[in-house]
Amino acid sequence: MGFLKIVKNKAYFKRYFVRFRMRQEGKTYYYARKRLVILDKNKYNIPKYRMIVPVTNRDIICQIAYAGIEGDMIVCAASAHELPNYGVKVGLTNYAAAYCTGLGFLRAVGCKPHTEDSISSLFRFL
Repeated sequence: MGFLKIVKNKAYFKRYFVRFRMRQEGKTYYYARKRLVILDKNKYNIPKYRMIVPVTNRDIICQIAYAGIEGDMIVCAASAHELPNYGVKVGLTNYAAAYCTGLGFLRAVGCKPHTEDSISSLFRFL
């Protein structure tokens, strides 16, 4: 038996399934996302909140979101690009900036940091 060349012809590309763009870019792990977002059947139309913290090359973003039919809805968010308003000029992606962004996020949620109230008010979403 000789070498059999694999031909990718018109029929192959007609049946080819293109993955989601965010999956192609490696930004969303849909297997885990489905398990985070899916609701119990007896909790119809009640939002299930989750905290999202994407760390990019230039920014750190903290968000609370819930999934809807038309897409994810962001309830509140804080970004490291807001830190220069509070006096932090450089290093918006380091560990200290992540901590400060988290404190700003608590403020956006509407609670005072480093108190028992901050933890309980954050967990009312989560």
